[in-house]
Amino acid sequence: MKSQITDEINRIIEVLKNDQSSDGSWDYPFETGVSTDAYMIILLRTLEINDEKLIQALVERILSRQEKNGSWKLFYDEKNGNLTATVEAYYALLYSGYRNKNDKELEDARRCILAWGGIEKSHMLAKIMLALTGQYKWPSFFPMPVEFILLPLSFPINFFDFSVYGRTNIAPILILADQKFVMKTNRSPDLSDLFLSRGNAENDEFFLNRSGDWRSFYSFIEQGIKNILGFPEYIHNMAIQQTKKYMLDRIESDGTFYNYFSSTFLMIFSLLALRFPKNDPIIKKAVEGLKGMACQIDGKTHMQYTTANVWNTSLISYALQGAGIAWDDPMIGQANNYLLSHQQYRYGDWAIHNPTKTPGGWGFSDKNTLNPDIDDTTASLRSITDLVQHEVVYRQAWDRGINWIFSMQNYDGGWAAFEKNVDKKIVKLIPIEGAEYLLTDPSSADLTGRTLEFFGNFTNLSKNHNAIKNGVNWLRNNQEKNGSWYGRWGICYIYGTWAAITGLISTGVDTENSSVQRSLKWLISIQNQDGGWGESCYSDINQSYTPLGVSTLIHTAWALDTLIAASDNVTPEILAGVKFLLDTSNKKGWTLSYPAGQGMAGGFYIHYHSYQYIFPLLALSHYRNKFLE
Repeated sequence: MKSQITDEINRIIEVLKNDQSSDGSWDYPFETGVSTDAYMIILLRTLEINDEKLIQALVERILSRQEKNGSWKLFYDEKNGNLTATVEAYYALLYSGYRNKNDKELEDARRCILAWGGIEKSHMLAKIMLALTGQYKWPSFFPMPVEFILLPLSFPINFFDFSVYGRTNIAPILILADQKFVMKTNRSPDLSDLFLSRGNAENDEFFLNRSGDWRSFYSFIEQGIKNILGFPEYIHNMAIQQTKKYMLDRIESDGTFYNYFSSTFLMIFSLLALRFPKNDPIIKKAVEGLKGMACQIDGKTHMQYTTANVWNTSLISYALQGAGIAWDDPMIGQANNYLLSHQQYRYGDWAIHNPTKTPGGWGFSDKNTLNPDIDDTTASLRSITDLVQHEVVYRQAWDRGINWIFSMQNYDGGWAAFEKNVDKKIVKLIPIEGAEYLLTDPSSADLTGRTLEFFGNFTNLSKNHNAIKNGVNWLRNNQEKNGSWYGRWGICYIYGTWAAITGLISTGVDTENSSVQRSLKWLISIQNQDGGWGESCYSDINQSYTPLGVSTLIHTAWALDTLIAASDNVTPEILAGVKFLLDTSNKKGWTLSYPAGQGMAGGFYIHYHSYQYIFPLLALSHYRNKFLE
């Protein structure tokens, strides 16, 4: 088996070597279904930018992903299909002009939409897109008036109590909802036949697909604004201007708003609502920035939600070094030079809740300059570790990164993704669908575990340091009853458990500890007969572990790496997992593209094309280094 493992490690290394870009990065796609493809068509048609080559290419990809029953899915095992994705795809195909309602593809899709309750059952963000393009009436109220952005930090809830990814989407929505903005063209299709119960009428449940009296929350916010600010017209205008400024101040060099597709899409329409002309340079550059996110997947064009170059590069460089590639190898040197050039020096929104510390983190995408995150920072620091002793510039980068990571630990002892202490309970009560995902950034097992793993394996930090003790306590206090941990940014319990256990062990927690043993027992209990592991995206929706029924490379690599870290000897479960990786590495099929990441339960899942190399390489390298050398 040793020679097989070495051969597989060398095979992956060779693939990565050939796939490295000239700037030292790896630009593997960040794939998220068809929604961004659909929204790009809708945006181009609404702005009357008739880029037919791009539109046709996106139509081709959308059609290639349609299921036999006429629906579109977010993940392979999603039963029947996904209503919102089907509505978005249907609308885009119709608006493109390359399909009409009588085509079989659209007839089948329409049948699904009506069978599942009609367009009014789609997700809130889709309803907003439909409203601003004239397909759905705006409701009379939005849960937050635009004046909300003016509330001071001392108010029980304010704009900066939202997560950064929540703010970037909510800011333009505040303007659009305030203006009840609508933009239609001569080519706009008629979607009225997709409404089942009320036709294209105002829907009081616009923002919710769950029960709740959102008007009472609106009244609370409205009263707070009235008490603090009053309601003169100039206050309203000030709020509009402040919201516009918030967006414009955070435009990246490529013209996108925070380098996110959804926030840029919404920003463009909010600027149109503020009477910016379609050909305004800001709007034109934003559109070009979105076009720049296009990538090729199996010969078809996909609009990425963002790019993942920094994330890919930091993980791959670290994995390659773990597999034996020296820090001074040209491949690693180019990668680390790329990472060094992408360390952030600008103060972003993270400083609102952490005002005394200097920048030093890394972000996710290649265009990101003011939105660092914990995961990318620890991943980048892992990658440059060996250079710290050899080059002063890397030592300086290391010091800045380490200090930033320390400063971002939450009061509860854990780490979140982007910001510090942005997890007020009241925010989760806001009657916006998916508020707990869109608007909060709580400590999570995956972020906390990997941060601890970094401190334990890559620094000389004492195991008794308060940062480590508090992080360990957070993990112990947030373990599931079955022994697993929930991973916020991956699928899902296998992911969180891998991060938590490797973090705990690296910081000195004994493998005989009851938390560790319960976790290992659970992990072994869900191993499949073929030696692998697989978890469904339904875990995220159900908030409990849901088996996929088959094994995937990535889930197996996570589970196997966990067992390797926690074992002093090779076990039958470890051997079976290694064998699965070796036997499956070259096999094709839907499990290879099954989402391993998520952004919002039931709405946003991610297939990272780099993961099929990174995590098997890490697991096999750790096995070889621990048990075969």
